[in-house]
Amino acid sequence: MTPQDLGQREIKLLRLYCGCKFGMTPQAFYARWDVTHAQIAQIYGVSEPTVNRWFSQGRTRRSAEATHRKKLAEMNLIWEDYERIPSHLRQRLCPTRHNGKVPSP
Repeated sequence: MTPQDLGQREIKLLRLYCGCKFGMTPQAFYARWDVTHAQIAQIYGVSEPTVNRWFSQGRTRRSAEATHRKKLAEMNLIWEDYERIPSHLRQRLCPTRHNGKVPSP
């Protein structure tokens, strides 16, 4: 497959995407959904102690990075709007498993 050239449309969309502040803090996500730190860790693909540090106070406290906040915003979007996302877009966002079955909510 030959890579597609970037036209003016793609360059404009790249600028839009790079300027997008799509994200959600762990604290906001936790306040919105009844989730555990283990479930937040699963969404992020990090350890539970890492998530615990995001919620801790004092010297051990860490902030979630922009890439982590984006993952939570994506999960929030999926939980809130999954049924409204057209199936062809759902397939592109979350391709079917190797067994060919699409997970259903």
